[in-house]
Amino acid sequence: MTSRSGRITLITVGVIALTLGGVWAGQGLNLIPGSFMTGNRMWLSIGLILAIVGIILIVLGLRRRGRGRPSQ
Repeated sequence: MTSRSGRITLITVGVIALTLGGVWAGQGLNLIPGSFMTGNRMWLSIGLILAIVGIILIVLGLRRRGRGRPSQ
């Protein structure tokens, strides 16, 4: 996935995963009230894993280079 649209897709999905993971982790830690997930440690674990996946996708999207571009 070296095309510009592929990079943008990786970064976009990564940001969404990071945001959702942060919200779910916050609910699992009882920092964000108002949901069945509030105070449930399982959602803390799921949120942290999803946030890490999001960070990895963002880094991969930022590091990918197009075929026609010289490396620095």
